[in-house]
Amino acid sequence: QVQLVESGGGLVQAGGSLRLSCAASGSIFSINNMGWYRQAPGKQRELVAIITSGGRSHSGSSVKGRFTISRDNTKNTVYLQMNSLRHEDTAVYYCKLFQAGVDYWGQGTQVTVSS
Repeated sequence: QVQLVESGGGLVQAGGSLRLSCAASGSIFSINNMGWYRQAPGKQRELVAIITSGGRSHSGSSVKGRFTISRDNTKNTVYLQMNSLRHEDTAVYYCKLFQAGVDYWGQGTQVTVSS
């Protein structure tokens, strides 16, 4: 079984920064993808950024140049550094781990950006 615990969400003013963390525990394979998704009220969940265990990453077009995903494989932890936050970044942010054909999700952390 795999557990994901997110932290770092909160309230921030537009233009500010936040750093999200997601720690995975349990049966973690050495090869996996970890990523961040978000869901705003009334909208579908969307990709924010993903990163492979080898360090290759991909970001959604709406956050490119502002958000940076990274990971520490020794801690099974993925991070999302969010800079230049906008009101439209307000959402619940979910961490996901994909391995051996299975998706595992965290419980989500709220990010609210005040304009």
